Amino acid sequence: MNGWFLAAAIACEVFATSMLKQTQGFSRLWPSIAVILGYALSFYALSQALRTIPIGVAYAIWSGVGTAAIAALGALLYRQAITPTMAFGIALIIAGVVILNLHRPLH
Repeated sequence: MNGWFLAAAIACEVFATSMLKQTQGFSRLWPSIAVILGYALSFYALSQALRTIPIGVAYAIWSGVGTAAIAALGALLYRQAITPTMAFGIALIIAGVVILNLHRPLH
């Protein structure tokens, strides 16, 4: 069950981060509200996931997957280039998350 909370935390964080550009410096009301709610829901879901997932593992997954997803969305939605060096860095992040999941202690 807590894996679902972690997935929800990631989805809400990615949504909120992707909406930041739409706020135009928090000068637009509805996108700003969406960002605040997205982050609030993300932190709530992350706190629920931490009931059984170690904080270091949960945070690494949350931030790593979020970083990779935002980089991909930036490329798709905003036509931001991903250089080979950036792609390599994202691959390293994903590899680190996989390694953490392979070697985390079971409860």
